[in-house]
Amino acid sequence: MSIERSSSKQKRRFRRDAASDYLKEAWGLSYGPRTLAKLACVGGGPPMEYAGRFPLYPQDGLDEWAAAKIGPRVNSTSERQQFAA
Repeated sequence: MSIERSSSKQKRRFRRDAASDYLKEAWGLSYGPRTLAKLACVGGGPPMEYAGRFPLYPQDGLDEWAAAKIGPRVNSTSERQQFAA
């Protein structure tokens, strides 16, 4: 067994419902299972792997994707507008 294969066994993966719950609990992001399904079709969603026909979302991919969705800390709404520009 290769090192790559043994380390991939330790990665936590979520089915779509559990991935939605994880994003809510860990990151406070409300992306329902149907929204994740839509993003899987059109793009822009978290990375996934397939086990047969079932999409699995690795925890590290969910974390990276969620972190990219969250903007920097600001002290006012006008400060947020400066970051958007």
